[in-house]
Amino acid sequence: MTDFDEMVTGAVEKVIPSVVNISEVKLMKDAYLHVHPVPGVGSGFIINKDGYMLTNAHVVLGSQEIKVALEDGRIFPGEIRGLDTMKDLAVIKIKASDLPVPQIAKDNNLKIGQMAIAIGSPLGLVGGPTVTVGVVSAANRSIQTEATFMEGLIQTDAAINPGNSGGPLINSKGEVIGVNSAVIPFAQGIGFAIPIQPAIEIADQLIKHGEIIRPWISFNAIDVNPKLMAYYDLPTAKGVVITDVVKGSEAEKSGIEIADILIRMDEIEINTVKDLIKVLNKHKVGDKVTMEFFRGQKKVKLKTVLEKAPSMRGPPAPGG
Repeated sequence: MTDFDEMVTGAVEKVIPSVVNISEVKLMKDAYLHVHPVPGVGSGFIINKDGYMLTNAHVVLGSQEIKVALEDGRIFPGEIRGLDTMKDLAVIKIKASDLPVPQIAKDNNLKIGQMAIAIGSPLGLVGGPTVTVGVVSAANRSIQTEATFMEGLIQTDAAINPGNSGGPLINSKGEVIGVNSAVIPFAQGIGFAIPIQPAIEIADQLIKHGEIIRPWISFNAIDVNPKLMAYYDLPTAKGVVITDVVKGSEAEKSGIEIADILIRMDEIEINTVKDLIKVLNKHKVGDKVTMEFFRGQKKVKLKTVLEKAPSMRGPPAPGG
C-alpha cells in the first residue's frame, strides 16, 4: 500500500469499532391520514464506554422503536437520553459497558484542504460501515434547514449519503472532528458536519440533564422585509419585528412590546433572526443584555435578563 492508503486505513481502523448503525421505526401518515410504521436507518458513534452514543436528532426524532447494532454484531434496544433539535444532535443510551470510544479531537482548529473521512451506514446497506474520503472544503459555514438555522459547520466533499447522518467525520490521525449532519439536496459533493467540541458539550448536557440549557428572550420575531416595510411604513429595512411577547416573562417586564423592531444587541447590529441567534449563542442563562429598538419612529434602549429556553423536541420557534 502507498503511504496515503496506510494513512486512511490506519485512521479508519481506530474509529470503526465505535461506529454504530441505528435502525428505527416512525409512525407516518399517508395521503388518507392512515398511520403506518415506517422503518429508517442512520449512524452514530460511541462517546462513553458505558453505552452512550451520539447521533443526529432527525435520525431518531419521533421514533417508536430504536435498535443499535455495534460493529461486533451485537444489537441492543436504544433509549433516547436527550434531543437538541436546534443543533440536530441526540444522545442514545444502550445497556452495555466497556465499549470502544474513539479519540476526540481536542480543538476545532481545522485547516482548509486537510483530509476528512466520513464513516457511516449509508442507505442501510449490509456489510458494515462505509468510508468516504475528501477534504475540509470550508469551516464555519451556516445553513438554513427545514427545522432550524445552523452555524459553525464544517463543509466537506467527502460523500455523505442518506444513512450517514450521525456518523463521525475524522481526520488523518483517526480523531473525530465532527458529526456528519446535513446534505444540501441537489448539490454535488457538498456535505456538512457539526464540529466535535460543541457537539460533545451538548452531549454532556443531554446526559446530565436530558435537555439543553440554552438562553432565550421570551418573544417571537420575524425578519423585516420590503413588504412589511412598505405596508406598515417601517422606519428601517433591517432588523427583526417582535410578533409576540410571553406573558409574565423577563422580556415583558423589561418593556419589550409587540411591533418593536430590534436593531442592535450588545452593540452588535441585528439585521435578521439569524443575527439574533448568533448573539444569543454567545451568552448564558441569567446574562443581562442591552437591546436597541425602533418603536414607531423613535429609538429606545432596554435591558433584559436571558431566561432558560423551553425544552424543545421539535422544530424551534423563530426568534428563540
